[in-house]
Amino acid sequence: MPNRALVLLGLAVILIGVNLSIFSKETQLAEGEAIFMELAPVDPRSLMQGDYMALNYAVSQSVREAMWAREGRTETYQVPDNQDGLVVVRRDARGVGEFVRLDDGTPLADDERRLKFRFRDGMVKLATNAFFFQEGTGELYVPARYGAFRVSEQGELLLVALHDEQLQPLGSKASGAKE
Repeated sequence: MPNRALVLLGLAVILIGVNLSIFSKETQLAEGEAIFMELAPVDPRSLMQGDYMALNYAVSQSVREAMWAREGRTETYQVPDNQDGLVVVRRDARGVGEFVRLDDGTPLADDERRLKFRFRDGMVKLATNAFFFQEGTGELYVPARYGAFRVSEQGELLLVALHDEQLQPLGSKASGAKE
């Protein structure tokens, strides 16, 4: 009987943890600050996963260059993997985030935000690296130039949609992001 109680307690802890995570993401989607990030997309097709757009963000190159400069290196320098950090971006009049600097603890201006980034496999990753969409609807996403995000107070980004050059949303509600 004690083993059964431990199993049930463990299951309850897992369910509580999962539900807290879901609640946190739902709160971020509802209350997080909106920001657009310019995309540097690639558009492959995965036979196992379906149609998707592999995403990269224009600010990622600036983060990489700033990391090299911080180390006093050239672009041929390989930044060690598995680094996490914060980048400061400034929202322009349209709400598009532009690189300002790597976070050094300096207080932020009113139009600046800290965003989390990860450096993995030689790439700077700000948020999800793939946007999945319903098979056969890929043409709807060809004009994608911006990702629309919700930002938490901790700088975590959640991709909510893809937008065109005029910041108009693309696609349907059946699509989504996956990391």
